[in-house]
Amino acid sequence: MKLSKILALLLSLVMLFSLFACDSSNKVDNTSTEEKKETTTSAGADSDTETDPTSESTTEPTSESTSAPDSETESDTESTTPPTPEVKVITIAEALALCGEEAGYISEERYEIHATIKTITNAQYGAMVIYDATGEISVYGTYSADGAIAYGSFDEKPYKGDDVVLHCILQNYNGTKEIQNARLISFTSNQGNFDASAYKDATIAEARAAAVGDKVKVSGTVAAITYANGMKPSGFILVNGADSIYVYNGDAAAMVSVGNNVTVAGSKTYWVLADEQNYAASFGYKGCNQLEDATVISNDKGNNDWVSTSVPTATVKELMDKPVSEDFTSQIYKATALVTKAPGNGFINYYINDLDGETGSYVYTQCNGGDFAWLDEFDGKICTVYFTVINAKSTKSGCVYRLLPVKVVDEGFTFNTDNAPEFAVKYHGLTQFGTSYSGNPELELITSVSSDLLGFSDVAVSYTSDNEKVIKIETVDGKKVMSCLESGTASITVTATFNGNSYSEKITITVNLPKEEVPSISVSEAIASDNGTSVTVKGIVGPSLINQIGFYLIDDSGVIAVLTDNATMDTLTVGNEVIIQGTRKLSKDTDGQICLGSSTVVQNNYGAHDYSTAAFITGKTVSNVTALDGDVSHTTEVYVVTGTIRQESTNFSMNTYVGDGTSELLLYAGGKTQYAWLTPYVGQEVTIELAVCDWNNKGNKGCVLSITLADGTKIINTYNFE
Repeated sequence: MKLSKILALLLSLVMLFSLFACDSSNKVDNTSTEEKKETTTSAGADSDTETDPTSESTTEPTSESTSAPDSETESDTESTTPPTPEVKVITIAEALALCGEEAGYISEERYEIHATIKTITNAQYGAMVIYDATGEISVYGTYSADGAIAYGSFDEKPYKGDDVVLHCILQNYNGTKEIQNARLISFTSNQGNFDASAYKDATIAEARAAAVGDKVKVSGTVAAITYANGMKPSGFILVNGADSIYVYNGDAAAMVSVGNNVTVAGSKTYWVLADEQNYAASFGYKGCNQLEDATVISNDKGNNDWVSTSVPTATVKELMDKPVSEDFTSQIYKATALVTKAPGNGFINYYINDLDGETGSYVYTQCNGGDFAWLDEFDGKICTVYFTVINAKSTKSGCVYRLLPVKVVDEGFTFNTDNAPEFAVKYHGLTQFGTSYSGNPELELITSVSSDLLGFSDVAVSYTSDNEKVIKIETVDGKKVMSCLESGTASITVTATFNGNSYSEKITITVNLPKEEVPSISVSEAIASDNGTSVTVKGIVGPSLINQIGFYLIDDSGVIAVLTDNATMDTLTVGNEVIIQGTRKLSKDTDGQICLGSSTVVQNNYGAHDYSTAAFITGKTVSNVTALDGDVSHTTEVYVVTGTIRQESTNFSMNTYVGDGTSELLLYAGGKTQYAWLTPYVGQEVTIELAVCDWNNKGNKGCVLSITLADGTKIINTYNFE
């Protein structure tokens, strides 16, 4: 080799080494000034508001900005464009170490991490958990490579199980080590790796009927997405024609949008909240019919119309009247219904009610109503509503359906008054009657129905009995009254007429009058009975308990709290004379509230009797009540005192007090609505029938049986009767 060529080669090597040294020296700080400023002001891990992606610098050097000079044109001078700093590749373990143990750390440079997505925790901002062989870390938000587009707006996005390359800012936010702002450089989809061979092809109807644990593969259109706290997708309703089912899986829900045609593999189950399972089983409720552990196998990512003329039609009342043992949860129905909005302090409740404005239930939300803000435009309107009974809240007193609206259409509903007679019979006439009576209720019946909501008034209602020996309907003192005269069966025909139109419907009623009264004891004898003793007690149904399902049973000798269930409460009215069978007990085994537990009605003699106040204690003050010895039970005592009502609200509760200017007694309650009936009288001095209660064995609190206003008006606590 010629010496000139050797020298030229050596010179080239020296130049390359010089360039490499220059590039390495720029690794110390690879973030622009704009980036540093942005990272110090971005939202932390606990914030619900993501940093506006437009505030992120989009001038980060790209590969084009560091390309070599044009090879066709040799330059005699050194380039003035500095080479792009490299982004250091680190493991998750190294990222966690860099975050340190001191809160407030934010990295000045971005790092590159290669990892796999464990789960998507927020599909809007791209919050996720990622992992590699060294550990896992949370990502607070994910953006495009230039920082301009948030994850939720990506045309193509990674999901659980996909491999990603992220350029990351690291931070220690109040002790949480996380990625504050990730830029998605690239990803590899692994969605096609799912083995569906263990799943049987099924229609949605077949999936609904499948046994618990069956693995099925179903196809349909996404009709609605549900959200957990923080607006995290938790599942979706899948519909195909007339049939629908709930698919529970947050990661699967993050992969779909309403209108997508998808195929899903999952395991059939019925869901009931763990601490409600025993209650649900006692009422025959199996739970929400759904698929769990679901995987989206295919997705056309289209915007398909899922609404079908074959979606079953039902009134809200018909669904509310269905027994909980009937397997219809997560099935979409179409109804004409009233949508209403009820703002609270820090939350919003939405309701779907029938045309009477009352029969219905609340919309199930885990986001304080924020996931149903789209219902606001329908507030107070009667609309076409597609909805499902998503589940039933199960307690010792019964199961209450909770609703999920799927689609609402305002079609300018106008009620056809030709249908007013049918409405009057179904929603007002028939609902007055029970299907059986064990006594004579002497029930006063309505004779006309009006509805401001539907725009009609004075629909005439009449009644006939086909067996007046058993049930007689007659006019007494200008009122229509139903009386049960002897045991047997009778059919009552309810007829309504309006503007020349009429509608009739029958209800069959069984009367089983006792030949003799069931032996019973007085309330004071029940109170004096040993704990755990089964007793049969006669008295008058008094005012409602609060935060417990039941009422106070009262006679001349005393007052005792009676615990029962909602089904029993539906058969009772304040003033009924009843014989109750229950267990004399204390609410906390050996302490707490004296009461009758697991109570049933042995005999209801009905009537509208005034409850006795003979055993009530007078001549005392609120201060006397607050000074009662907490080591001695006073929970069968009712005091008549003069006092003032005071209420204070928090986000989710309302504390109510009665006071006399010297001291106050907190009323026992468990929700904002339980003493809302006292709100109009806050600040007024009233006469109060005040029972002492101690359900949790945490000291004496109060329960208001009634208040009497200055003008003599008495307002009775009927909370559980409503």
